[in-house]
Amino acid sequence: MSDQMSDPPSDPTPPRPVVILVEPQLAENIGMTARAMANFGLAELRLVAPKGGWPKKGVRETASGATHVLDGATLHATVAEAIADLHHVLATTARERGQMKRVLGPDEAMRAVAARQQAGERVGILFGRERVGLSNDEVSLADAIITFPVDPKHASLNLAQSVLLVAYEWRRAAGLAQLPFDGEMRSPPAPREALLALFGTLEGALDRAGYFPPEKRGGMVRNLRDMLHRMQMTEQDVRSLHGALRALSREAADE
Repeated sequence: MSDQMSDPPSDPTPPRPVVILVEPQLAENIGMTARAMANFGLAELRLVAPKGGWPKKGVRETASGATHVLDGATLHATVAEAIADLHHVLATTARERGQMKRVLGPDEAMRAVAARQQAGERVGILFGRERVGLSNDEVSLADAIITFPVDPKHASLNLAQSVLLVAYEWRRAAGLAQLPFDGEMRSPPAPREALLALFGTLEGALDRAGYFPPEKRGGMVRNLRDMLHRMQMTEQDVRSLHGALRALSREAADE
């Protein structure tokens, strides 16, 4: 799959949550956040007092084509300003904060988000600073907490990775998580005539090579046929194998 992003999603529904980065420090993380958002169909990014101002030098290089997210990003002085127009806010954190809030995994949280959005609510998700995350006061502004079922020995996630996990779960909850391709057979099942012809070619080649002991030939032939049946070969499979056997037979005849 190419690393280049396609055009931003055009489907108008369902509504999508807002991603809010609080005092992000590194341009690389903002760019990778934009890429993660675009991967799963999110586009609205809000930045609260990014260190060094905005726009940041080098941010587009790590966005890998998700420039529509960066171009639409809005700048805010405080968390309160960034969430003022939202109906429901979630805060991501890897630490227990001692606040009487619901704590949800990303899957459960995004199912609730999808339901709220279908009811017309605007939802935002807060992500904290690279080193220290969100402050307790900032978490207190949220309705609930999202945390991740990580190994407690290595609980800290990269900023863009956190956004990626949440965006992925939102896409699943919104019913948009369809694989871009599948492993469906493109060739129809082999007809019996073709399979019988393959049996004949294979058994004839093995006879000429002296593969079958005369007293065991019947049982060995049946085992080979059963093995080929279990493969449930397509027309293309049979043609390919038939061609390979003919080539080997010609090679043997020329020696």
